[in-house]
Amino acid sequence: MAQSDIAHLKKVASQVRRDIVRMVHACQSGHPGGSLGCTDFLVALYFHELKHDAKFNMNGNGEDLFFLSNGHISPVWYSTLAHAGYFEPKELATFRMLNTRLQGHPATHEHLPGIRVASGSLGQGLSVAIGAAQAKKLNGDNSFVYVLMGDGEQQEGQVWEAAMYAAHNKMDHVIATIDYNGQQIDGPVDKILSLLDLKAKWEAFGFTVVEFNGNNMEEVVTGLEKAKSLAGHGKPVLNLMKTEMGFGVDYMMGSHKWHGVAPNDEELKKALAQLEETLGDY
Repeated sequence: MAQSDIAHLKKVASQVRRDIVRMVHACQSGHPGGSLGCTDFLVALYFHELKHDAKFNMNGNGEDLFFLSNGHISPVWYSTLAHAGYFEPKELATFRMLNTRLQGHPATHEHLPGIRVASGSLGQGLSVAIGAAQAKKLNGDNSFVYVLMGDGEQQEGQVWEAAMYAAHNKMDHVIATIDYNGQQIDGPVDKILSLLDLKAKWEAFGFTVVEFNGNNMEEVVTGLEKAKSLAGHGKPVLNLMKTEMGFGVDYMMGSHKWHGVAPNDEELKKALAQLEETLGDY
């Protein structure tokens, strides 16, 4: 990928991070930490890797599909969708407001373009992605189905039931990603309930595992391209993506305390001073 294209992705990511902190600050509610950590991934996915149409058809025939399992990081997804043309960025100002289409967790009854399933009840996203992938296979559609999960979410049993199903049924156009930031709402994942050797677990469950740094745009792009090249060979793919919670805002980085806390006025100013405005604030 050309350096000019990487530079553009980085500019989009910077704007998305600005959107995240402004959205959460405005309503004094939401989840900035994981959203900031996953920004590079979502931007690279929607602006480089994903075959999608912003006109949005719920069925997604002939398109790659994306499902957000850890739905609490909706701010990063909403901002990415807006800048990818699904709706006007100015609507981001309504995040978590009364009667908004931009609920705290993504939902479908508001008919927000880009959202195909309500999410946020952790552990369910991989099952949904596999169901969509199964439908595509039955319809002769070889497009890819992507899903993003949290690392704390790996403590849910449904994830592993879905993993067994995917491997057993050779769902090889499913590309799952784990945001491996080591933090969850109550503290470090290793202290709450250790995941032990997560790579070995997913390989034992029949997945091909790709590892990359989710806070380095070049590595994210390369990792996504590698994952796609490994798909279609009889095994589902799992991206084990190392990130840092709150990436891009120094006082938020690496701490579970920013999982679901909104910045105050002064903290917002500090955050925005560290993030370049590249596409214009809504």
